Amino acid sequence: MISKKVLFKNSVLHYKVTGTGKCLMLIHGFGEDWRVWKYQIEAISKHYTLILPNIFGSGDSDMLEGENITIDNYAEGLKEIILAEKIKQLSIFGHSMGGYIALAYLAQFPEDVSSIGLLHSTAYADDENKIEERNKSIQFIREFGSLPFLKSSVPKLFSAFKHNKSFFDAFMQMGINISKNTLIQYYNAIKNRPDRIDLLKKVTIPVLFISGMEDKVVSYNDNIGQSILPSISEIKLLTNTAHIGFYENPDLSNNTIILFLQNHIAV
Repeated sequence: MISKKVLFKNSVLHYKVTGTGKCLMLIHGFGEDWRVWKYQIEAISKHYTLILPNIFGSGDSDMLEGENITIDNYAEGLKEIILAEKIKQLSIFGHSMGGYIALAYLAQFPEDVSSIGLLHSTAYADDENKIEERNKSIQFIREFGSLPFLKSSVPKLFSAFKHNKSFFDAFMQMGINISKNTLIQYYNAIKNRPDRIDLLKKVTIPVLFISGMEDKVVSYNDNIGQSILPSISEIKLLTNTAHIGFYENPDLSNNTIILFLQNHIAV
């Protein structure tokens, strides 16, 4: 695995590259970094070249400077990786917030994308209730910091089958050094992101949805409804799984991703 970096708006964006074949970018979600894909790397890199960015402010990547940073800005930063790697076309899959970024990338640079994957993510914008939840979380982070917030929120992302301290402790290692300012910037970008449902209706590339039947963050019913919008799409519903299925149920998630790509994107 090779570590690389690019510069975007005076902020350094770090990423990893491994594997062989056509390119697949995996974009992590809120409170995570590239290590969240640890169960995917070995299995998928046998078939595809993996691009694993640390979104601005996560891992060793700088936080983006400036006011009113948007999901689109994060996507624009990823374009620098595509240019640096001289990639003509790739698949882009994202988890939760990473899915929002993947959709933003597709909206801005459609010619770059051969397929897209929404892993426990959605094309819907936040409704009023969700925005209120985000605002409450921002206030909590401001008052108590990032680590107490993650300790209180991370267990809710997993199914009852994964409720054990060692599992959470391992997952929490990714969020320990993420600053509260970064998490607040993420939440502000997330709650202000546009609705991308029209994009799904118009898209002609293949779209994969993976959804957890116990997901309290992104409803699998919403994903089922969205999955009929693109002209080419597949959906996989994972039982005994909540918001991070590729971490809770890696073998089935990996097989789903590989089969989807093999069916729609030549190796």
